[in-house]
Amino acid sequence: MDFTECVLSAGRALLEMVEREWQPLSAGELEHRLDQAVEEILESDLIATLEAQPPPPPPPPPPQTIYVQLLQSQATVGPQILHTTTTTTCSLPEEDSAESQEQLDPVDGAAVRYISDLLQSSKSRARMAGRARLSLSHTVLLSLTLLSERVSYRSVSRRFQLEKGNIHRIFFSFCERVNMLEERQIRWPVGREAEEALFPFSSLLGKDEQDEGQSVPEVLGVLGHIRIPIRLPIGKHDVQSSVPEVKRMKKEAHPDSWLNLEMVCDRRGQFLYCRISKGSDVDRGGALRDKLKQQPELMPSGSCLVARAGYPLTAQVLTPYTESHGPREELFNKTLEEHLHILDQAVANLKARFKRLRYLDIGHYDRARAVVLTACVLHNVFLEMGQVFQGEVEEEEAILSEGDMEADIEGVRRRNAIADLLFKNFDSGNT
Repeated sequence: MDFTECVLSAGRALLEMVEREWQPLSAGELEHRLDQAVEEILESDLIATLEAQPPPPPPPPPPQTIYVQLLQSQATVGPQILHTTTTTTCSLPEEDSAESQEQLDPVDGAAVRYISDLLQSSKSRARMAGRARLSLSHTVLLSLTLLSERVSYRSVSRRFQLEKGNIHRIFFSFCERVNMLEERQIRWPVGREAEEALFPFSSLLGKDEQDEGQSVPEVLGVLGHIRIPIRLPIGKHDVQSSVPEVKRMKKEAHPDSWLNLEMVCDRRGQFLYCRISKGSDVDRGGALRDKLKQQPELMPSGSCLVARAGYPLTAQVLTPYTESHGPREELFNKTLEEHLHILDQAVANLKARFKRLRYLDIGHYDRARAVVLTACVLHNVFLEMGQVFQGEVEEEEAILSEGDMEADIEGVRRRNAIADLLFKNFDSGNT
């Protein structure tokens, strides 16, 4: 009986491993996996060659000792690539070294120093994880490299001369530290700051114009969301499922194979609000709507947020018309779309700077969430520094079918009044 249970257990484990390894991959992720496999083969060949050679007479000191000594002897904390002189580590091919230098170039030295100072001055004094104690600046450099480029842990471990598992711990420790800056860097503007963040709803409307008692709103921010693909967690596949069901899973993405990132950004593309949830969470703007109802002082008088169809229409959140409509509704939708492009550009900039967000090879929700939040916090940090990384806007795939969700009476009345006033000014201007 014990032997039978062992066989069944081994079979389930094997099937789970096969399903995990053969789940659908994007073209970029497939290329990334192939690169990792080639690296492992090359490394095995190099190790075999070195093992066949006779060992050198004088044994060199441990490589880890040399590495720590080099770190302690650094007089400055710039974004440098550390090189060790140990003879126990095989040298990389020239093309690998060139690739490493090219991938590290986008990491700006000023950004490394600024983020290091930010973490140093924060209230958090948590120790960075990792057996080898990296300086804070090199920890930031290592983590920005992993976030900014689709490089493997193995490749980074070679450059920094650290164990792959140690780099994993250092990176997630860095993300934990950055997450503690969320309230400081991703802030909803209030008071005078909120008044200064407002921008006109349309150039056709004057600020003091009114129609049926409804004043023309000013826009505080743009609300929207994106999906961040992640690796499907182990155990989400049904091990006892039949083969046709497994094939069906390859065509239909599991809801836990992505994270929902909902955000509000201002006209500069800075995030004012971020909410990260599992893919199975279908709530669209509900948490923010409830928060604004409970705290109406968050919205300056006469202001609003704009969002695409699929979000609840309220007095604070204006969405486009989706049913059959005429010139009045088309003009309103076109005006709204001009503001929605602000969020599209902010998302494009986020993904262009932090390329790892295109696919997170992480099956643990909390860790994947920490990486996404880290990217959002650092996005605002770079804007604070005056650094804008321009990305190319991509058309996002619609998650829900377009159409109004919940719409309260006050929201419908306000949208209609604004559309009437907008169309009246447009028509009189043409006349």
